[in-house]
Amino acid sequence: MKKILTLIAAAFTAVSLSAQTVQESKTLDNFYIGINGGVATATTGHAWLKDLVPNAGLRIGRNFTPVFGLAAESNVYFKNTNGHTTGTLVNGMNTSLLGTVNLTNWFGGYKGEPRLFEVSALYGFGWGHVFGHPTSEYKRDILTSKAAIDFAFNLGEKKAWQLYVEPAMIYALNGDGYQGVKYDINRSYFQLNAGLVYKFGNSNGTHNFKVAQLRDQSEIDALNDQINDLRGSLNSKDSELADKDKRISDLEKALNDCKNQKPVVYTKPATATNLQPTVIFRQGKSVVDPAQYASIELIANYMKNHKDAKVEIKGYASPEGSAELNQKLSQARADAVKTALVKKYKISADRLTATGMGATDKLFEQVEFNRVATFNDNSKEK
Repeated sequence: MKKILTLIAAAFTAVSLSAQTVQESKTLDNFYIGINGGVATATTGHAWLKDLVPNAGLRIGRNFTPVFGLAAESNVYFKNTNGHTTGTLVNGMNTSLLGTVNLTNWFGGYKGEPRLFEVSALYGFGWGHVFGHPTSEYKRDILTSKAAIDFAFNLGEKKAWQLYVEPAMIYALNGDGYQGVKYDINRSYFQLNAGLVYKFGNSNGTHNFKVAQLRDQSEIDALNDQINDLRGSLNSKDSELADKDKRISDLEKALNDCKNQKPVVYTKPATATNLQPTVIFRQGKSVVDPAQYASIELIANYMKNHKDAKVEIKGYASPEGSAELNQKLSQARADAVKTALVKKYKISADRLTATGMGATDKLFEQVEFNRVATFNDNSKEK
């Protein structure tokens, strides 16, 4: 019993070791089926290898790891070569549940596919039955135990087939079925069989275990570096979003402040008529944009309809820059509008006055509207 426990403990140790190196198996993976046949003879009581008993069997099993597996096997036995029989076609049978340990993979490690040659150990218990007519003295049931060594050759491109030779000792633990249970060589027989096994295809695309692709430390470090880079990028994005949120908040506050401010009212001189059209210029420019000619055309039409109208064109600049520069810029803007009225709309130059007013920050609330030219009809001065 101590030997049995030691074997089981060693097998489970192998399970834990091999499970760390191969891919996980699904429920229906690593099953196999096989047939076997050979001869058996009583271990003691007669000349060695005489009175041989031919047998044939079927084995179905599953490997849980490259080291440990479990198999169910049943063999039937025919009459002896000397003609002895119990009176039936099949004289006896033995059905066993066997634990298997691949010694080659246990001690040599599993390299990703089975080796050409492997050695495995098998051990287990079973039920034996001797057949006979209802009144036959041979008919009985026996508790059995089997210990064997498989010398196996893995064949084929995918190692799906296995051919093995198996010497084994099979014990009738309770003798003829009525004796006490024990391992006794006088209650045993030696068996030599050969077998052929087919291993079914697995979910990993092979007929055997597949080694897991483990990552080395350099790969792990590289992955950690990528994770840290992504985290840094994410933190940077969060900071950018926070800045954008603040800018949006500031703009919303400025918009609300503008809405709450009272509009600036411009009071025109009592002696002049302020003409509504306004020409807006770009920052630092005195060239009239095409879109601004609509305002100039309104003034031209006004002057054509009022033959006595004399218009003063006032140019302005925004507060940026020096006073001297703003004065020149405002004058250039007024002159540009006057030139457009004279050349494009054929308004007499002596009816137009262009005056640069310099910089202003009071005429209009929005800074860009301070870059303008306005019109006054001075023909109505008192």
